[in-house]
Amino acid sequence: MKIGVVSDLHGSLLAFEKTINHFRARNVELILNAGDLFSYGPRNPLPEGYAPGDLVKAINGLSIPMVIAKGNCDSEVDQAALNVPLLSPYAFIYVGGQRIMVNHGHKLTDDEKIQIAKRLNIDIFIVGHTHLPKLERLEKMILLNPGSPALPKGSPTAGTIEIVDHETNIEIFNIDTGNVVMR
Repeated sequence: MKIGVVSDLHGSLLAFEKTINHFRARNVELILNAGDLFSYGPRNPLPEGYAPGDLVKAINGLSIPMVIAKGNCDSEVDQAALNVPLLSPYAFIYVGGQRIMVNHGHKLTDDEKIQIAKRLNIDIFIVGHTHLPKLERLEKMILLNPGSPALPKGSPTAGTIEIVDHETNIEIFNIDTGNVVMR
């Protein structure tokens, strides 16, 4: 099964459309979202394509199932508009023989993630929040951060998303070029 991973859309319909086009082109069957859907927060600039109302409609009309862990910028008002639950603070998924935990990540250190992973036998721990793509092994788990397709920080400076393909590997993609930036 191919799983698309995204976080930190911050209200950008443009970033969401690029993300979904990328996922559809690669036959993604499930999307895991690590939160921060609509608000861009006081420390971020207004993202290109900012249209939170239209983004709500696009998410509600999505044909690919999406599991969302609530981010620090997500609110009760957001949940009232969505027909997809905002799970808080964790989403736990068992798919393809893998135990996957999704959490926005803004309150956890890497050591705390490792402890949770050990207790629950987590294979893949997905976080967001930093807007920085990350793919690394911490003890027995893989820690993933897809970065942000809307407000990327650090390098690469383009928006990023991830695809987990249990048949082959995990890749982080530049959503503008489609190039793999980490594998």
